[in-house]
Amino acid sequence: MKELEALQAALKYTFSDRGILLQALTHTSYGHEHFPKRPLALRDNERLEFLGDAILDAIVSDILLECYPDYHEGRLSKIRAAVVNEKTLTEVALRLGLDQAVRLGKGEASSGGTSKPSILSSTFEAIVAGIYLDGGFNAVFPVVRSLFQPFFKADAEILHTADPKTRLQETIQAAKKVTPSYHLLGAEGPDHAKTFTVEVRIAGEPIAAASGSSKKDAEQNAARRALDDLEAIPPVRLNLNAPEAEHV
Repeated sequence: MKELEALQAALKYTFSDRGILLQALTHTSYGHEHFPKRPLALRDNERLEFLGDAILDAIVSDILLECYPDYHEGRLSKIRAAVVNEKTLTEVALRLGLDQAVRLGKGEASSGGTSKPSILSSTFEAIVAGIYLDGGFNAVFPVVRSLFQPFFKADAEILHTADPKTRLQETIQAAKKVTPSYHLLGAEGPDHAKTFTVEVRIAGEPIAAASGSSKKDAEQNAARRALDDLEAIPPVRLNLNAPEAEHV
């Protein structure tokens, strides 16, 4: 398949075991349709996704320790959270062409699954695990380092050094001494691919809403949207002196 060759060229890594690559590209919807009798460990990429998430955290942490020897643990954790999240993983996945290579079931494919951040980011994590299983840590480390190099420029603070929730909280607390609150509006989709929608409120007033593959990602996306919107919304629209509503 030309998609597989293009992906390996973009990764600058060629799999010795093609089966590992194919499994890493297999979404649960495809596995359910085509491999219902296979053992769970071989049916789709969910277990690889789990492993890849841990490997990414370890590699990014190692790079951060090297790049920022004077930063304390709290600041390093914020930077890591700003780098390893659904948005950035999706950006990397699209650069690699994973939207062209991922294997989806008919229903997921027809509903635009190749453009869903939750699927693309999860597939990238599975690919990371696949490289680790195929070639070991010495193989996956340079791949991840190269792909994330744009986020680790020495002359720039990575994504403002803080995740969107932290940045929004610091901005609002500094200005009005109140704390943003996050409220789950709903969850849609099957258990293996749910999409959560969260609304962020300031002093009880809805400011922005966004979706994500988990409540955490949805909250970060809502905070990011709120930060973007606040730059364009005149302060008069924000009733920040009103008492804050209780969490749902």
